[in-house]
Amino acid sequence: MTDIVQKTLAAAQAIVPRLAALLSDGGLTLSTAESCTGGLIGHILTNQPGASDWCLGGVVAYANSVKTGLLGVPAATLASAGAVSKETVLAMAEGVRKATGSACAVAVSGIAGPEGGTPDKPVGTVWMAFAMPDATDAQCFQFTGSREEIKAKTAAAALGNLLARLAPAD
Repeated sequence: MTDIVQKTLAAAQAIVPRLAALLSDGGLTLSTAESCTGGLIGHILTNQPGASDWCLGGVVAYANSVKTGLLGVPAATLASAGAVSKETVLAMAEGVRKATGSACAVAVSGIAGPEGGTPDKPVGTVWMAFAMPDATDAQCFQFTGSREEIKAKTAAAALGNLLARLAPAD
């Protein structure tokens, strides 16, 4: 594991206690739908003692058939927008929230590389969606580095952005 990956994962793990407190204090639950991170976000979340109080579970939906079959992503969405798209991650987030009954959900889909990129969606392109009780939105990121670094950066960004959506405005 490279120094960049270690530092990124440590930063991600440092977010979780505050995230856990906000979810617990708000009586909220969380679920995940992960493609390019392969369960890394769920792993980081469940390293937190007491995570079972607010983390309901997740789906690693690497194959499109799992995205459609378990998460309800319309096949037409995958055909028209692709697996790495705003439309797909929004459907993934809503699908995992519905499947688990959670109040909140985060979904990620991207191209971790080293292959698979295109001119329109180069390696490091990652879409994230956040389904919250009052709003659902998505955001695109462009990360650099090795496959392991992109996965770590994606997990850290997902947790940081989730925290920002849950934290009261200062």
